[in-house]
Amino acid sequence: MSVPTLAKGPTNGVGAWTPRSALMDAYARLTEVFPGLSVTELGPGETAPQGDGWVSAARLAEGGDALDAYLAWDDEQVIEDYGQRARPDVVATFGLHRYAWPACLLITAPWFLLRRVPRYPVEQVSFHRASGRLAVRAEGFACLPDDPAATLPGARVVPDEEALRAEVRAAVAEHMEPLLAGFGPRMRRRGRGLWAMATDEIVEGLWYVSHLLGEEQRATGELERLLPGATRPYVGSAAFRTLTGPNGESLPTRDRASCCMFYTLRPDAACVTCPRTCDADRVARLTATAAAAPAE
Repeated sequence: MSVPTLAKGPTNGVGAWTPRSALMDAYARLTEVFPGLSVTELGPGETAPQGDGWVSAARLAEGGDALDAYLAWDDEQVIEDYGQRARPDVVATFGLHRYAWPACLLITAPWFLLRRVPRYPVEQVSFHRASGRLAVRAEGFACLPDDPAATLPGARVVPDEEALRAEVRAAVAEHMEPLLAGFGPRMRRRGRGLWAMATDEIVEGLWYVSHLLGEEQRATGELERLLPGATRPYVGSAAFRTLTGPNGESLPTRDRASCCMFYTLRPDAACVTCPRTCDADRVARLTATAAAAPAE
């Protein structure tokens, strides 16, 4: 599973830009290349949107009625997309993926584009999945000493790039840990299996967006330094590698740390980044995808 379906509805209402903060240039650029996702920063005293399809990350983390309603959408979406009902644990896996993929970009996109790393406790993020909208309120951000934003309220200066990478890992963990606890029992996964999925969401979200930005090579290097392995609670490394196509071309790929469970719906259609997909199949599929892409 790669890019989740995020926007199938209208984008009116919440979604208009508020006055720019230190982060909004990154989110505006993200929406520019991927219109299915938009981010609104809540202003001082502005309440988070509720009802009409909105759900807070904190409510999802509770694992109660809000999560039941959220996963009912995934259950229906699987039937619509694949003509069959998925197991409950598969539905929960899909549901977490469809939240975690954009949620990780709330942190990794400003880091990649601006070298700024916001903190988002679950209480400060709301999600409207049908339209791909996020409403957020950052609790400060980390940046480097030479960043012009270092003097802004809420800025926390860290000494160097490695310290900034540590901030990314900590910010994602802070946001995802309560959600993994809420979704985990529905997914029949614990500890390592859940953090393996979080690792994949960090890598594959930014990897995909960097391709749209025309900066895929820089992103793979950044992600390899962000997740070199042995960075608990994350599992494994960014796991990028390069295959050689039939005409000597380079074909970038990676090995997922977790299983997205798509095989339970289509046993003969494993993801191209699944460790069970052999290199010969990867080369064939990546070559076909490249051949089908429009010329630039």
